[in-house]
Amino acid sequence: PLIFFCRNNGYAISTPTAEQYRGDGIASRAAGYGMPALRVDGNDVFAVHNATRAAREVCIKDSKPVLIEAMTYRIGDHSTSDDSTTYRPSEEVHQFKQDSPITRLNTYLVKRGLWDAGKEASYRQEAKEKVLEAFHRAANRKKPPIIDLMTDVYDKMPPHLEKQATNMKNHVNTYGEHYSVQDFVTEDTGSAPRTTT
Repeated sequence: PLIFFCRNNGYAISTPTAEQYRGDGIASRAAGYGMPALRVDGNDVFAVHNATRAAREVCIKDSKPVLIEAMTYRIGDHSTSDDSTTYRPSEEVHQFKQDSPITRLNTYLVKRGLWDAGKEASYRQEAKEKVLEAFHRAANRKKPPIIDLMTDVYDKMPPHLEKQATNMKNHVNTYGEHYSVQDFVTEDTGSAPRTTT
């Protein structure tokens, strides 16, 4: 059993979904694959939780996959090289910011007396400190062995990947001065490709 979770954020890179495909979303396509589907307000934390719980029950009870389509909005750019103001007005983004999942949950908690500005400030400071501490720890750690690029998908690496891994190892060993190999754990650099058992 498997849950397919589609976060429909209204855009396919820079193309609005209304121009990207016909139909009202992704959920209707599940029937073509013989699976049930749920559409949920992706900005409502509790609705998403309940939809996921219901999908899990179907998966377990009927041993079938389920598709969840969470309708939301992509507030940020698609990537670091994207400037979304070239294909959508900033007013549109601002309008949806007011209805983000974080804003909604915050409003819900404040109205029930479970959260306030003081707790928010304290939490943000604590989170910032933890993130910066993690950055500092990570900056001093070496990256995983280069060969790990090839070993995290299959239980046993297929022959075509073994060949690619051998070629990569030989290339790095030959031209290592052109790469920052010193930033990686080196224990496996010169060994044969690892496979998991």
